Amino acid sequence: MHDAAMPLQAPPLQDQLVLVTGAGRGLGAHIARAFLREGARVVVNYLNSAEAAQALAATAPGRALALQADVCDPAAVRAMVAAAQAHFRMPVTTVVNNALPAFTFNGEARPSVETLTWENLNQQMEGILRGALNTTQAALPGMREAGVGRIINVGTNLVQNPVVPYHDYTAAKSALLAFTRTLSHDLGQHGITVNMVSGGLLRTTDASAATPEAVFDYIAGATPLREVTTPEQFADALLFFASPWSRSVTGQNLVVDGGLVKN
Repeated sequence: MHDAAMPLQAPPLQDQLVLVTGAGRGLGAHIARAFLREGARVVVNYLNSAEAAQALAATAPGRALALQADVCDPAAVRAMVAAAQAHFRMPVTTVVNNALPAFTFNGEARPSVETLTWENLNQQMEGILRGALNTTQAALPGMREAGVGRIINVGTNLVQNPVVPYHDYTAAKSALLAFTRTLSHDLGQHGITVNMVSGGLLRTTDASAATPEAVFDYIAGATPLREVTTPEQFADALLFFASPWSRSVTGQNLVVDGGLVKN
């Protein structure tokens, strides 16, 4: 068990088993590649993108495992974590909650407040908030046994600056931010930190592929670094929260968007 008098210390990345949800494609695939690049063992979770997930896992034989699970299904998530831990013979000590229910960033096609339904909101809550609850509960026993754990939630700067009012997506990510903070307070006693990394518009993921080029240009012009953040740049920030260097950081939300939003 973790000794509260000792500083929280995660193993080096190359000694960790990392679960990345929604890693078969898009941003999740970039996050999985970042961890693999640093030598970690990675569970490439996917829902429908079996071929892409298997191809990604094949780039790191022995260190990557593609496993299908719907993060909304607690039994499926528990089975995935158990299978991963049996395969690698070690506990999952870092969880990245990235899975995103079917969603595209297209402001013209989004539900307006007049057409928004509870089903729109609930779909995002189920995938984003319930998914994070399920992965946390499934990985928690292994983290407690190891005396250390890292939970990293993927958020959005739209919570701070809703320039495009994606009501359903932003509400769910805002709830995930609150959950990040309450979890950090509850799990710190076990040596487990919980943080969020929030991006803005990324150039380019599957979800942002529908975004008009003029919007990318506008964001770049308004950003101090004068560029739209790439998925690779965003993924690098998650490595910090999984590493030993973040041992005394928990309950925080790091915005990675080139300085567009100050948090």
